[in-house]
Amino acid sequence: MILLWTPVALYMAAIFYGSSLSSVPGPVGSWFSDTVLHMTGYAGLALVTLRAVARGRWSGVTRRALIMAWLIATAYGVTDEWHQMHVPGRTAELRDLGNDATGALLALGVAGAWGIMMTASRAD
Repeated sequence: MILLWTPVALYMAAIFYGSSLSSVPGPVGSWFSDTVLHMTGYAGLALVTLRAVARGRWSGVTRRALIMAWLIATAYGVTDEWHQMHVPGRTAELRDLGNDATGALLALGVAGAWGIMMTASRAD
């Protein structure tokens, strides 16, 4: 169980560290838009969270697991925005939270479809 949730904790710690910086490092901030950074960051968080919730098995990728992974990723997005309110040079934005939730939803949609295909192929 710990091995399943360790990547989630590490991913959250990386997001927390990035949010603690007063500004996004030059190359990252100039190469990618804020929207892309939020969506891809939370897509990744949602996927590692889904892996943990599904206990590392494609058969565990159920509607409930997908919803739980989305809720956890989105709730962490809320805490991340709250955290940024207290970091000099950073602001909390509902748009960022929307991008977090959307990135998580898109990634989980792909993972859910893939899970259906993997489960169906094993049933044959």
